[in-house]
Amino acid sequence: MQNRKNNVMLKNTRNLSEVKEYVKTCGNSRIRVNVNLGRNKSLTFSGVLSGVYPALFTVLPDEKNFLGKTAYSYSDLLCGAVKIKKIL
Repeated sequence: MQNRKNNVMLKNTRNLSEVKEYVKTCGNSRIRVNVNLGRNKSLTFSGVLSGVYPALFTVLPDEKNFLGKTAYSYSDLLCGAVKIKKIL
């Protein structure tokens, strides 16, 4: 979002409860996960959102390279380190 008056970029304001609600709506469905690993590296994979817990959520990846579930916190989504998108 851009403020025309000062030409300053503003970040969308989302709070932790909105992030949790979005993850709950994706529960037990297929999602695409994009993880920012830093230094211009990222990892993208698809999987099933297998668990939604009070402090984190788990994803069961489709690829065989992963050894089990991966877990992410809601603050990772809020900060932009992890992005998820529901696959139809």
